[in-house]
Amino acid sequence: MNAIVAANADWGIGLGGSQSIVIPGDRRRFRILTDGGIVISGRKTFESLPAPLHNRRKIVLTRDRTFTARGVVVAHSIDDVFAEIADDDPNRVFVIGGGGIYGLLLPFCSHAYVTRINAAPPSDVFFPDLDSLPDWSLEQREFRIWNPAPGIDEAMVSALEYSFDLYKNNTMEDIYV
Repeated sequence: MNAIVAANADWGIGLGGSQSIVIPGDRRRFRILTDGGIVISGRKTFESLPAPLHNRRKIVLTRDRTFTARGVVVAHSIDDVFAEIADDDPNRVFVIGGGGIYGLLLPFCSHAYVTRINAAPPSDVFFPDLDSLPDWSLEQREFRIWNPAPGIDEAMVSALEYSFDLYKNNTMEDIYV
């Protein structure tokens, strides 16, 4: 299993239920990496998605026993999630948020695909700081620059640096070969 996230310089991932900065290149990377796979999210993250995630099996982990959604497997515990993905290729399973779901499932992830944005707008939800966790190491980094389209608040950003980072959970080495 993997995590995939866009995180600001301070590891912030959202404010008020949505991403603070949306980069088209990050959205393309998300689509390419998760296409044909399984995505696991919490209910609020699932409901906040801007469009349906076609060609992916969707698992929503929620405490809400009344929650249902078309085309979604609803799980009410980590055990439910693991039972649902037991026969699947762990490399094709992606945890996509939110903050609580990342906190629960990150210890079971072998890799984290992080779009790291070199800005720190206000956030009220954070991804764990992988740079400070001893079991995680940065394996790869590709630097990028996004020049926003006209109409974006240019006082906030005229060109934004970001990177596609791949982190490895070193405790999972013996499990995923």
